Amino acid sequence: MTETTSGPARGSRAKGSKASKGLRIERIHTTPGVHPYDEVEWASRDVVMTNWRDGSVNFEQRGVEFPDFWSVNAVNIVTSKYFRGAVGSPTREASLKQLIDRVVKTYRKSGEENGYFASPADAEIFEHELAYALLHQVFSFNSPVWFNVGTQQPQQVSACFILSVDDSMESILDWYKEEGMIFKGGSGAGLNLSRIRSSKELLSSGGNASGPVSFMRGADASAGTIKSGGATRRAAKMVVLDVDHPDVEAFIETKVKEEEKVRALRDAGFDMDLGGDDITSVQYQNANNSVRVNDEFMKAVETGSKFGLRGRMTGEVIEEVDAKGLFRKMAEAAWACADPGIQYDDTINHWHTSPESGRITASNPCSEYMHLDNSSCNLASLNLLKFLRDDDLGNQSFDAERFAKVVELVITAMDISICFADFPTQKIGETTRAYRQLGIGYANLGALLMATGHAYDSDGGRALAGAITSLMTGTSYKRSAELAAVVGPYDGYARNADAHKRVMKQHSDANGAAVRMDDLDNPVWAAATEAWQDVLRLGEKNGFRNAQASVLAPTGTIGLMMDCDTTGVEPDLALVKFKKLVGGGSMQIVNNTVPKALKRLGYLPEQVEAIVAHIAEHGNVVDAPALKTEHYEVFDCAMGVRSISAMGHVRMMAAAQPFLSGAISKTVNVPETATVEEIEEVYFEGWKLGLKALAIYRDNCKVGQPLSAKKKEEEKKAEPVAEKKVVEYRPVRNRLPKGRPGITTSFTVGGAEGYMTANSYPDDGLGEVFLKMSKQGSTLAGMMDAFSIAVSVGLQYGVPLETYVSKFTNMRFEPAGMTDDPDVRMAQSIVDYIFRRLALDFLPFETRSALGIHSVEERTRHLETGSYEPSEDEVDVEGLAQSAPRQSESVTESTPAVKIVEDAAAPAPKQAHTNAELVEMQLGINADAPLCFSCGTKMQRAGSCYLCEGCGSTSGCS
Repeated sequence: MTETTSGPARGSRAKGSKASKGLRIERIHTTPGVHPYDEVEWASRDVVMTNWRDGSVNFEQRGVEFPDFWSVNAVNIVTSKYFRGAVGSPTREASLKQLIDRVVKTYRKSGEENGYFASPADAEIFEHELAYALLHQVFSFNSPVWFNVGTQQPQQVSACFILSVDDSMESILDWYKEEGMIFKGGSGAGLNLSRIRSSKELLSSGGNASGPVSFMRGADASAGTIKSGGATRRAAKMVVLDVDHPDVEAFIETKVKEEEKVRALRDAGFDMDLGGDDITSVQYQNANNSVRVNDEFMKAVETGSKFGLRGRMTGEVIEEVDAKGLFRKMAEAAWACADPGIQYDDTINHWHTSPESGRITASNPCSEYMHLDNSSCNLASLNLLKFLRDDDLGNQSFDAERFAKVVELVITAMDISICFADFPTQKIGETTRAYRQLGIGYANLGALLMATGHAYDSDGGRALAGAITSLMTGTSYKRSAELAAVVGPYDGYARNADAHKRVMKQHSDANGAAVRMDDLDNPVWAAATEAWQDVLRLGEKNGFRNAQASVLAPTGTIGLMMDCDTTGVEPDLALVKFKKLVGGGSMQIVNNTVPKALKRLGYLPEQVEAIVAHIAEHGNVVDAPALKTEHYEVFDCAMGVRSISAMGHVRMMAAAQPFLSGAISKTVNVPETATVEEIEEVYFEGWKLGLKALAIYRDNCKVGQPLSAKKKEEEKKAEPVAEKKVVEYRPVRNRLPKGRPGITTSFTVGGAEGYMTANSYPDDGLGEVFLKMSKQGSTLAGMMDAFSIAVSVGLQYGVPLETYVSKFTNMRFEPAGMTDDPDVRMAQSIVDYIFRRLALDFLPFETRSALGIHSVEERTRHLETGSYEPSEDEVDVEGLAQSAPRQSESVTESTPAVKIVEDAAAPAPKQAHTNAELVEMQLGINADAPLCFSCGTKMQRAGSCYLCEGCGSTSGCS
């Protein structure tokens, strides 16, 4: 993408050295002389966001301007979260153009001031390319950039912070203050408490020390108070303790004991639900806890030997414990309450680029950023699905060349941001400017793998994920070395040069040793190999501008901003998704990646249509018509009938970890039935596979969760009530008149011939069906005759035709196969054919289209235009459950699904407002996620944190 025009320059101050002529910027997407804004259609939208708990409007801004291809959810979140200025005032931002300009122009200005560009023309190309990529949702910066850059307030760009605390009251009180200031700004922080002496050691005055666990109480209360005051997101924090700390057992048990307290208080009648009046009495709930284990400990676990706990002041062993027993207690605690997680100290520091400046002792709250104490990291994530190409022959490829160019562009921008950024404390500012830690990553990996026909838990899926991650980090460090030639290496590079180059060689070696699988990942591996060769060559010559380049963050809010189907490194949550519509409506759709995956796997359009219809009705692929059982795994998700195993998640993390500077934000979900032994296995295998950190969550392990509201309702229903008079309503049969209009159709299914006569009421509406098979007297003919009578009676008693269609289409039995009907080329059975034909003849377009049934003319239109709809006035065919009146909305792709249902069609069923709630309804479960503080909807996991799909609020980094 770019090249430098002179050799390396010395120094890496915030203002940068201007000894070089700067970077030459190459165009990726833009056209000379045309601004990216002029190449898209813009639309005016009204953003009205309500609180689902009470229906009150918690945000409203009308007439905002966005590209017409942006979804309602993305528009809502960006408008409510990122637009600056008081709502209703002239200074309020009202267009995506204003938001992007505010950020991009600041980056360009700082880049020019600090000597990054060879000429003003290069600076303009940089600005236009950055604007294009943001406009088209190719990537996004983390939230603090959108909050702060280009405003009058401090321009904080980092989302991730690591603090430090020493064994003194002054340091402990500084910790409380620094953490509080970070929480106040909406960010999170992590730190390691292992320098604080244990409760088994003496103070200089002779008394016993309090120990780190006692000081955790004060920090936890502070975090809870700041969360309550701000009410925009819970305080995000990570607390780490080394496994050789004498108080490690008490640390492991902190949350387990609190869960026992919750149960006791709940049974005594106190309100212990999340957000309940009495839950605040529970301690240690505002932090993620992790134990930092080393290789010595894990080998002791492996061999069943003793392990020494060391005093903090002398370093001497003051107690020996059974390593397996301590490891078992960690697993038991994680089984009981999801804490503590585990961090693998020696692995982390083996990949440390700056060990001469200090060890890596902690992480940010979501566990992806791991570097020096008192430092920060700004994040950006690429939308992987934007780089998937489909050629005219239907073949797919990952655009590795364009991906690498975008990585270079984004890394350049991220490094520029450190030049003008503000930081919450002086120490963090000094460390970050000296080491310039960056965290480029990606989102939509799960969607990309499914769209390319790869199972998430498969060798092919892991190979593609590893190749993309390797190319991303290799390209990032290549650009970092090029930047070092322009504006100098990072200040701490000279003393860490050997270690940094050693880690680069480790990445390169891992790239060379990785397994190649198929035509999709091989070209990406080749590009990554070339990038790592450039890294070694340029790094030897120039050094590096950044001590860290890449992480895999949760991508919560920014994932919604980019309209991603999946966050971070996560698989898809479920195959059927919840979608908001322009005008306030909502609908459920089958993921757009499902048809792409089926096409990649070689299924015909008619088969794709039938499989998608099955998924829309059942929420999974089990027994879907024509779908081979060996392809089921491609559609496995995080939740559902076929959920990905715990080790499937761990193996995917292991595929990406060798190619990341930092770590991966991810929680490994296990079912409620999982055993302590299974959690031990996950933690042990994480160490064996070279992960840096791991967290476990067992379904329903938390007591304080939003379940009791439903339980209370059920209990209330179960209470005896006064006897009431029961009025029984009976259906009335509406017989057809003597003369009735009808259609007779001859058909052939799999060689079996037959005739169907369908008679209607005079004022329209099917009321009677007669089926005659060619072989009179046969069992099949008799059964079909009886079946048609039963259906006819049901129709006359008011059973809707669409109910029969949804129940009997895709039913499989012989005879089945090819038909002589051009509109229904394949049938799974005679019953499947009959009801598809009846739907085409008697159901309106929007109803049967939502059921996934289309004529040959409509399918032809879809292939030509991407839509089944005959005109723009028809109903969107993506929907299977529409919760409000439909207004026009631009969609990029239309996918057949099942069943549009108007509000009046059912007596107020439970309504989903997010994908998490939709999955709950489909599976009949209740997720343990908290309710969003802003809008009241159920959040869902994103990495190690939680994300609200309703308003974009998160509980951690993004």
